[in-house]
Amino acid sequence: MRKPLPAASPSPADHRVSGRLAALGRACYRHRRWVLAFWALILAAGVLIGGRVFESSVAGGGTGGSEAARGTAVVQAADPVKGTVTAVVDGAPVSDRAVRTAVTTAADDLAHLPGVSSVADAYSGAPGMASADGRASLVAVRMADSSTPAQIEAVTERLEKIDAAGAHVTVGGDLVLEQEVKDQTEKDTRFGEIVTLPLTLIVMVLVFGGLAAAGLPGIGAIASVGGALLAMFGFSRIMDIDTSVLPIATVLGLGLSIDYALLMVNRFREERGLGATIAQAVERTAATAGRTVAFSGLTVAVALSGLFVFTSPVFRAVGVAGVSVVVIAMAAALTLVPALLGFVGRRIKTPTEPVPDEGFFSRTVRRVQKRAMPVMLLCVALLTAAGAPFLGAEPRSSGADVLPKSFASRQVADTVAQRFPDQAPAPVTVVVASNQKAAQAYADDVVAKLPGVSGVRAVTPVGDDLTTVDVMVKGDPQGDRARKVVDELRADRGGLTTYVTGDAASVVDFQHEVSTRGPWALGLVAVGTLVLLFLMTGSAVMPVKALLMNLLSLGASLGALTLVFQHGWFSGLLGFTPAGGLEPFVPVLVFAFAFGLSMDYEVFLLSRIKELYDQGHDSTRSVQLGLQRSGRIITSAGLLMVIVFAGFAAGQMLMVKQMGIALAVAVAVDATLVRCLLVPAAMSLAGEFNWWAPAPLRKLHRRIGLSEHVDLPPLAARPVLPAQRADAGRVVVGS
Repeated sequence: MRKPLPAASPSPADHRVSGRLAALGRACYRHRRWVLAFWALILAAGVLIGGRVFESSVAGGGTGGSEAARGTAVVQAADPVKGTVTAVVDGAPVSDRAVRTAVTTAADDLAHLPGVSSVADAYSGAPGMASADGRASLVAVRMADSSTPAQIEAVTERLEKIDAAGAHVTVGGDLVLEQEVKDQTEKDTRFGEIVTLPLTLIVMVLVFGGLAAAGLPGIGAIASVGGALLAMFGFSRIMDIDTSVLPIATVLGLGLSIDYALLMVNRFREERGLGATIAQAVERTAATAGRTVAFSGLTVAVALSGLFVFTSPVFRAVGVAGVSVVVIAMAAALTLVPALLGFVGRRIKTPTEPVPDEGFFSRTVRRVQKRAMPVMLLCVALLTAAGAPFLGAEPRSSGADVLPKSFASRQVADTVAQRFPDQAPAPVTVVVASNQKAAQAYADDVVAKLPGVSGVRAVTPVGDDLTTVDVMVKGDPQGDRARKVVDELRADRGGLTTYVTGDAASVVDFQHEVSTRGPWALGLVAVGTLVLLFLMTGSAVMPVKALLMNLLSLGASLGALTLVFQHGWFSGLLGFTPAGGLEPFVPVLVFAFAFGLSMDYEVFLLSRIKELYDQGHDSTRSVQLGLQRSGRIITSAGLLMVIVFAGFAAGQMLMVKQMGIALAVAVAVDATLVRCLLVPAAMSLAGEFNWWAPAPLRKLHRRIGLSEHVDLPPLAARPVLPAQRADAGRVVVGS
């Protein structure tokens, strides 16, 4: 056995633990009523005020200052229309007199409603408003930029009242789609919370053997979500918060809050089992598990900070919301949980014996260590194979596909694309800063001659010196050929000022942003993570190993994402129609979140291994004992995370499903295959080299290094009163 590090000098007679986190724990315990009142106020404000963030969110964040976004903004400035409400009148001949009367009467009524900019239908001379079979027509209502939700709702209601024998009406359009996305996102978020919280409570009862301890993580999670909603509402006042950000932030807040509270409660039980009073146990928990929580939160925040490198609003919004949620989850674990322990600490079952040095996890590690090289190679091969499908991932802007086919706006979008091709959004639109004549010449001389272009559908004047050119492409409207057309149009602008926009252009812009800024974001996250893990371990080897292993588990997550949502694996079971690709920004968000969560579990495990190594165990024994003492809590935390993510994946929104499935896979792989097999195998092969660092770095670590291990003062030798142990169980849980 190695020689242990020198022990700290004895503490004062009252056995008080030094350090800011210990002081914070003491303060929260002493003033627990005030702390509880504060968090109750945060929760109430989050429910009453923060819940309104769904109303102020924006569907579709765009790509910031990209050319596609600038072109859209130019058209919007010249023709300030908020959007369109579109009705499909289907099932009766368009030429039928009753249908004509019903539609024209409705169009006349709509034209006089407040907020309406214009109305077009098949009987007003607007082209392409009747289907080729003559049995369906469109009524398109353009809403002024100043129109209110109430005015949009009034237009929707009037369209739904179009009544003609044999015809039925379905109302959609981009404004209805946006509202349905907001409403369904809120429902999915609520559904995820309602489903996951009871399930996590059941798991925590099994882990802790009692309801009192199991309930604390749930209470902390609810308070954290309230605080997160309040924070996001505040940010929505100063920046656009994409609708898709809200469930992502909520699921992260729930998962982290439960994990952090789980660590705190578990350490509290351990300290009580050693004979600490409730006050002492809270203080010592804050000093030890609280340090792990703070360090873990910092690593997750560093992973999310890479999103700030990108310019797209959705990335920045997720970065702001994610970091805020991490901070709130940390604050709840470090303040609310100690206060709650002060209230219910006596009701929490206390383990009657420490975690044995021999058990399932230590035996597993020994078996792995005997065959370290084959195990490591097998794990690397499995993870690499699991990640391989992502190499063939196709980016695709979903549009109405984010909703299931049962939604009205999705039905209208599908009908327009299939039966009214002249009214469907063009795959590529060129905004020309010139008059219609010049734009027409450009369309004839340049656009129409490109090899991937099947034709120019329309050249439409928008203002005095602004014209749009709708370009049709051969094959997939967002495929390789369409994206190549975008590049060719941007390479040859015909001597005019143009902006190439549309879904294909947005995909190209997202790809360009990820390819140019992604390496910088990855570098920022990698450097930050390497520095933090070095400060914790003092090793130059362990941080690099952790980084590589996390990338492997992340690849498996992205591979599963591709198989499920691009190729349609289990799509019937999960209740969605595959779109043939991935939303362009989802892999970036999965990387940021999954990387942070993987590092979360890396910190949980390495902190215990490092503590044992500092106590004098050699590297091999430290790994065995470290996984034995932390394996159960890491596995439990991983299971809880998977439940949370799976609960959100059960919702209706496609993007929420993608994030939920990807993160559930990432956590499941990381908490099992990586932590239980790959990490022990790699550390066993490295041996004492795990802790190597150049002399200058060792010196630096001695000066500024961080450590999970805290030298706690000895507890006073005292018997635990029967009243304190009346409810003690025989539960044994790792720390």
